[in-house]
Amino acid sequence: MKAYQRGKVWYLCYHEHGKRKRPRVGRDKVVARKVAAEVNAQLEMGAPSMLSFERVPIPELRERWLTYHDKVKRSSLQTIRRYRAATEHLLRFIGGNGVGSDASRLTLAKAEEFVGYLRSVRVAPNGHPKAKKRLLRDKGVLYIVEACRALFGFALKHRHLSPYAPNPFSEIGVNRLPVEDAKPIRLFTPDEEKRFLEACDDWQFPVLATLMMTGLRPGELCHLLLPGDFDLDGGVLHVTNKADLGWQVKTRSEREIPLHPALVDVLRRAVGNRKVGPAFLSRAPGRRMGATCVEKAVEEQTRRAEVEAGRVLDRAERARACRKAWVEAGALTSKTIRREFMRLTLRIGLPEMTEPKVLRHIFATMLQEANVDPLIRMELMGHAPQGGRSGGPLGMTTVYTHSSPATRRSQLLAALEDRACTAVARRRTEGEGTAALAG
Repeated sequence: MKAYQRGKVWYLCYHEHGKRKRPRVGRDKVVARKVAAEVNAQLEMGAPSMLSFERVPIPELRERWLTYHDKVKRSSLQTIRRYRAATEHLLRFIGGNGVGSDASRLTLAKAEEFVGYLRSVRVAPNGHPKAKKRLLRDKGVLYIVEACRALFGFALKHRHLSPYAPNPFSEIGVNRLPVEDAKPIRLFTPDEEKRFLEACDDWQFPVLATLMMTGLRPGELCHLLLPGDFDLDGGVLHVTNKADLGWQVKTRSEREIPLHPALVDVLRRAVGNRKVGPAFLSRAPGRRMGATCVEKAVEEQTRRAEVEAGRVLDRAERARACRKAWVEAGALTSKTIRREFMRLTLRIGLPEMTEPKVLRHIFATMLQEANVDPLIRMELMGHAPQGGRSGGPLGMTTVYTHSSPATRRSQLLAALEDRACTAVARRRTEGEGTAALAG
């Protein structure tokens, strides 16, 4: 081990695992001596030195990170797909802009250049190759940068960056990036809501009314099973994880949702005499199998796929096999719900409304306008208690909640009614009116 000075900067020189290391320490000689002593002690004990790190190309780092989310953290497959799509932009950037692929060489300046690159990227909103492309929205840019920040946080944790190097995407100040072109959320007016529901046929109404009156995600509704998830006598709906059947709640948090008596009557009629199986069936369900048959179908599909692959299925392959089994059981799919929703909005003259998620927004807004306790709102929506930039302690619930102009007006007037400013304003205008009459 030796320390040497080049110009005004001190460096160390030593061998670790047969490789020569020459890390930069800094301009202070005293600090260089202290660091040298610590590194020397670590080398004597056979521990990794404080200055050592493993250089890794960004494409390889990305695969390690995604594997960590899949095998260790067990993030949802949808989350992993979103992370992969987001970081694909980073790979295109380093491949097309002469940026070195070594993760430890990606600096703050290059990270800022990457954000500028994202501002020029055009994407298809629905992912279809023939769809008309547009520039990434601010929220899309923000999500990609956040994913890259998480990627390089993983690199820091696993010592793939220099010990003195910060996370370049944290230095940008991700949480302070403005969102100026967010797509506005448009809810039904009371008249449109009435026309929408009245336009439903006997198959559509139970599905769409349940989404509107419970706030369920479409995927949650499609994976409800009889009898366990439905307690119509008690007026309660249970949203539960079904890992053995290849499906889990998005947040993994199970919940109970009370049912309005009017909705209970609708569901009794929709379920009829069925005692087991998917609660909501497709229009042409084919073989209407029971819950145990769904399990058998999952086992059969998994076994068949493993025989074809000649190995144990990974999570994504097993998920595909499970989805096929649910469809064979006659279960409804999220794509079908969206297609039926779009048919209805087109029929009532609202073709621009294409996302059934608006029904979840309507549910959250109804709860707020009925002054439902914020904690209960959050629990009914199935949201985590903290949502980062999404809105303080209520998290994602705030994203789905929209106050109507009438509610904002009534609550503001109530808040101002007994304030001094209101009383003084009234006295002044009353005085002016009296003076005008006297004149």
